Amino acid sequence: MSFAQPGWLVLLILLPLIGIGALLASRLRKQQWEAFVAPRLRGTLLKRGSSLPRWVALFFLLTACAAIIIALARPQGDAGVKTEKTMGRNVLIALDLSRSMRVSDVKPDRLAQAKVVIYELLEAMPNERIGLIGFAGDAYLYAPLTVDHSAVRETVQQVDETWAPKGGSDLASAVHLATETLKKTGQKNNALVILSDGEKHEGDLDAMVAEAEKSGVYILAVGVGTEDGGFVPNADFPNGQMVDQSGKPVVSRLQAEVMRKLAAQTKGRFALAGSGMDIPQMVKSVVQDLDAFEMKGRDRRISIEFYQWLLFPAILFLMISITASTRWKAVKLAVLIAGAGFIPGQVQASDASHAKAELIEKNNEEAQISYHQLAETAQNSDLATRYRLGEATAAYRSGDFRGARTAFSQSLLSDSREVQQNAHLGMGNCLFQLGWQGLSTEAYPNSPAALPDLNRFDTLVKEMLAKLRESEAPEEGEANGYVRVESLITNWVDAVRHFKSALVFEPSDKVAQQNRDLTITYLKRLQELLEEEKKETEEAMPQPQQGQGEPQKGKGDPGEGDPNDIESNQEGKKKQGGKKEGDPENQPGKEGDKPDQKDGKGGKKDSKENDSKNGEKDPNESPADRARRILKENADLEKGPLSPGRYEFQNPKEDW
Repeated sequence: MSFAQPGWLVLLILLPLIGIGALLASRLRKQQWEAFVAPRLRGTLLKRGSSLPRWVALFFLLTACAAIIIALARPQGDAGVKTEKTMGRNVLIALDLSRSMRVSDVKPDRLAQAKVVIYELLEAMPNERIGLIGFAGDAYLYAPLTVDHSAVRETVQQVDETWAPKGGSDLASAVHLATETLKKTGQKNNALVILSDGEKHEGDLDAMVAEAEKSGVYILAVGVGTEDGGFVPNADFPNGQMVDQSGKPVVSRLQAEVMRKLAAQTKGRFALAGSGMDIPQMVKSVVQDLDAFEMKGRDRRISIEFYQWLLFPAILFLMISITASTRWKAVKLAVLIAGAGFIPGQVQASDASHAKAELIEKNNEEAQISYHQLAETAQNSDLATRYRLGEATAAYRSGDFRGARTAFSQSLLSDSREVQQNAHLGMGNCLFQLGWQGLSTEAYPNSPAALPDLNRFDTLVKEMLAKLRESEAPEEGEANGYVRVESLITNWVDAVRHFKSALVFEPSDKVAQQNRDLTITYLKRLQELLEEEKKETEEAMPQPQQGQGEPQKGKGDPGEGDPNDIESNQEGKKKQGGKKEGDPENQPGKEGDKPDQKDGKGGKKDSKENDSKNGEKDPNESPADRARRILKENADLEKGPLSPGRYEFQNPKEDW
């Protein structure tokens, strides 16, 4: 038996003090009455009652308080230790500890920047076994392969160039030690990440790289430093700079070709630290292609909560104490307030913990229901918005994007910048998924290996447009295909705005930036495909032949006779009521139409323009044409970010 919050147990000291105080107060009161009333008159003036109910009430009151205090301390039982098993891969990190890594051509120096890259790798790959090798003149294994990333982090924080007993930069020994270490794991393929400036490498590097390639070791080389370089610091030399035999300061420069060669010969990759490239994502993408294996993870102790077994007797004892005949009214009121304040709060905290546990264990539907109930019953509005955020996250993971969109929109009412940023990001993701479902009837994949390319997107859009061409437009209402196109454009335009709002709260959010760029790329490509569809439609339409539309002779048509006789033609036109050739009245089925403007053009065109301006549906406008028009109207994405409750727009810099 143990307690999660044993500090509450200190309050148990107050309970015997309250009992002793009640006993002393009872005796003092008795002595006062005895001193006030003469013994011969006590039977007449004083009406004595049994003191047993009062002491019974006090006993149950103190017992209820003790049960509540123990429940607040959260007693727990030990249910054993559970060993977590995960699927992971082996990743060995080789860090250059030569004196040149202290050059400050990158701030604060090369070694510090290399450590930052290692910290990012540890966070990006929580399920992989990671080890650390330090090398200079020789190579040493400072941290073996382990899933305990905190131990690796502590080693990285402490390591520096003084740990290497021999100077130099022997890359070959580092590759050899890494290859031998990874061979002992028994896995066919593994990853080696080298962080170095690549300068003055020693040993037979080509032979070691060939051995690594043969052993299935993929080398990912990360160059640290600049090609301009800097002076090598050394406190043992004058002016704090290392000098050569001629007395000139030693300059160290990044040897990028050495690092590229390491990566190329083992089919790995090369990156330059500080260049803006997402190095953790690059390493993660390579590692995910390796063979995963089941490995023993961390040992997690399982505890069982017992506080709920104390709540029921505490409530029962409180009811007995209140109903009993007692004069301790102030104590009863305090107990009632404590019971009303502590117990519901503890129950609500328990429900929140249960919902969080369900979300962590990926029981998304149960977590969504739990968070929804918490948000409905929460008295604090800010706490309710946080519960809405949890509900939205669970709904998104379960594929209920419409429910997630509703919950994310409610969490935008929070006063917390963190909650608003996450809500904007989640809202953008939901809108993107809803648009993609309207296009492909399935959710956008999360796995990097299953991400569709632009060719797949082109195929989906062309299939949708082909269905629009083949379908017949209904007499009333809108076609389903048109609704899909309009909904797709509207959702993705709004998604871009939410991503931009998330970046306002957190400009360094790479996920929001990547999702925004991806959505804009799809929107641009959609606009291009709609333009291509428009051109193909116009080319497929039959063109009028020469002479078509001119008045023909015979059958009593006006203008019969010499076509060059202007007067006769004019007379023929007058007989038709002054109608001119090419007017809408001369077209088949349009005899009853009348022009609305004095320029001779029919009212059909004017009506179409007015409908377009008023946002009404033009009956002669195809779904593809209206989709292009809506896309053009919403194409200006250079607008200000969303703020809670309103939009703020800026003049567009560029209409893409």
